[in-house]
Amino acid sequence: MTLHHVSFGDGVPVLALHGWTPDHRLMTGCLEPIFAGPSALPGYRRLYPDLPGMGKSPAGDIDSSDGIMAAVRAFIDEQIGDEPFVLLGESYGGYLARGLVAERPEQILGIGLICPVGELWHKDRTLPEHVVLRSEPGVSESLTEGEDFTELAVAQTAEALAAYRSDVAPGLAVADTAAMERIQKNWALSTAPESGPPYDGPSLIVCGRQDAVTGYADQYDLLPHYPRATYAVLDVAGHNLQLEQPALFGALIREWLQRLP
Repeated sequence: MTLHHVSFGDGVPVLALHGWTPDHRLMTGCLEPIFAGPSALPGYRRLYPDLPGMGKSPAGDIDSSDGIMAAVRAFIDEQIGDEPFVLLGESYGGYLARGLVAERPEQILGIGLICPVGELWHKDRTLPEHVVLRSEPGVSESLTEGEDFTELAVAQTAEALAAYRSDVAPGLAVADTAAMERIQKNWALSTAPESGPPYDGPSLIVCGRQDAVTGYADQYDLLPHYPRATYAVLDVAGHNLQLEQPALFGALIREWLQRLP
């Protein structure tokens, strides 16, 4: 299977894996302003695939996370080969990224995890209640019928809503929900993340203090496996923390990139 993807720039490969249901736009929306914005970071080739069943990548007969991982491996072999690369994963993409580190620790220069899944199954997660801590007049009134921005938003601002509409909502609208339901019945990877020795590359784990989807507490238990990890929990930030705290998110990503070899 060939995954649909977009790529930008030249240099060290950066593979960015989005979360469950959205598509690559979730990652380009928050990362491209860092790599190619006013204070651009040259020397990186950014690769943003759509995972199977999401965006423009068909699911085919994939029925498990192992199948998704096989497609990601094939994408790496095709687009990156044996070249060392930088790895980022958001939410479920963070779960896959942790699995890739277990398989290819020597090839991965550093791992960045954004609101990553700590405990795979929702029933096992330690989660705060959803709250709204920042709001602007007129934002909730401007939502169209069926628009679910407020379900997760902790900062209900015009800026966060605009980013949600450009980065998140388009992927949600085109996901193959039937295929995703099939895959989720076999959601656990056969080779568990962190099943190998500790990963000693520069790492970043950034979570939202008010993230009611993946939380922030379970990820703390990952720290022994990532001895060079910065673990940051951002206030006024839910599962879309990159939309709600973009400046702080960008600063953490930049600092992590500076630690890469």
